[in-house]
Amino acid sequence: MRESQTNLAGDLLLHLGPSGEGLLHERVKRALRAAIREGRVEVGTALPPSRQLAADLGCSRWAVTEAYGQLVAEGYLEAQTGSGTRVRWSNASEAEGRQQAARQEAAARFDLAPGLPDLRAFPRRRWADAVRAQVTTAAYTEFGYPPSGGHPQLRRLLAEYLGRSRGVSTAPQDVTVCTSVTDGVRRVCQALRAEGITAVGCEEPGWTRLREVIRAAGLDPVPIGVDSGGLRTDELAGHRGLRAVLATPAHQFPLGSVLAPERRAALLHWARQVDGVVLEDDYDAEFRYDRRPVAALQGMDPSRVILFKSLSKILSPALGIGWIVAPPRWTAHLHRADQAATQPSTVDQLAFAALLESGGYDRHLRACRQRYRKRRDALVQALADQLPGAPVSGIAAGLHLILRLPNAVDTAAVVTAAARRSLRVADLAGYHATEEHAEHGLVLGYGNLADNAVDEAVRHLRAAVEESRRPPGPASAASG
Repeated sequence: MRESQTNLAGDLLLHLGPSGEGLLHERVKRALRAAIREGRVEVGTALPPSRQLAADLGCSRWAVTEAYGQLVAEGYLEAQTGSGTRVRWSNASEAEGRQQAARQEAAARFDLAPGLPDLRAFPRRRWADAVRAQVTTAAYTEFGYPPSGGHPQLRRLLAEYLGRSRGVSTAPQDVTVCTSVTDGVRRVCQALRAEGITAVGCEEPGWTRLREVIRAAGLDPVPIGVDSGGLRTDELAGHRGLRAVLATPAHQFPLGSVLAPERRAALLHWARQVDGVVLEDDYDAEFRYDRRPVAALQGMDPSRVILFKSLSKILSPALGIGWIVAPPRWTAHLHRADQAATQPSTVDQLAFAALLESGGYDRHLRACRQRYRKRRDALVQALADQLPGAPVSGIAAGLHLILRLPNAVDTAAVVTAAARRSLRVADLAGYHATEEHAEHGLVLGYGNLADNAVDEAVRHLRAAVEESRRPPGPASAASG
């Protein structure tokens, strides 16, 4: 039996109910039984000594020892000399189901799902040194609540860095620190709604989570088509009343296209015409392999573009650090309307600021760029060898690619079959807002895939694809 240390002879919150609901020891027993059955105290947890619990509950010790004794008799508790009274009962089927699901999630050996960088390459020592330096040298005033909008030092350094590396035009006071791109989009959508904007155009296909955030904010996500040139700006005119669009100009997710120059100009022209705003998710902008980097759209018209970025795809989503670059009007609205918004800790903000200022962040990016390019090349070659009839696209940048599968292959079945082989992959159709025009293929991320696991992962993928081929129809069978 696993022994939990969480409540080891510690506090235990029990609700005894009104005095009119029975004798005191019966009420203590019912409260303990409910806490155990609800899972608030787990198997193996040591309950407080009877004297301590009696003092906490304001009742006699006898009432507690009587309740303990009755629950021991019922099998909920067990009492052992020298080990105290511990929880014995659990809802085994539910607990085992949760544990099994957790084991299955953690058991995947090969991660080909998009959305994560190389977590093995997280700069632990560099980050630890930066945090240690801030904890050691920061003024005591820094350990209060984080300043609204983010720490001034980080905002200043971000404005400088974004201007140098992404062509962003902004002042430090118009940089707002948030926890993620998702968090940033949520905040901006609330500001849009307060300004009377009721809908946001979304790339189709696109990142599902951001569509959900837009919908949760009370706005209508409007699908706008995407092709090899990026967002179909010609479709915007067909949606009267639309004044906001969310786009990934640098590297569209999931198709991997870059917004064509003429469409960048058309998108900004549309925003000016409708007195609207473009929400720019600067997705995967740092990782370029076979083409020159493109500047952020924000630099072309800072008055009409709100830019979002985070460290989730560069360092780790666990850090919870992102930023919003917005025109002054929208920045003021963000700070006024969302004063209670969650922010990264001041220590983490200062640690990241130190990495920016020292050049450690740039060095990490350069190393990652080389690593990901080699891994992409290895993955593309392995796919060509193992699945020669399945072309790939979107490989010039980013941390994912598209694998097009024959129509005879059931992509949803491939995802399931791959999971049985401890391999995570994503169905391209899952990123479409509707099933009508869903495309056929897989989205394969290689950010969090170990270099020495590429070939074996693709072999498992080939087996999953072969297993998921649909049987030929009657006409095909007859013609064969």
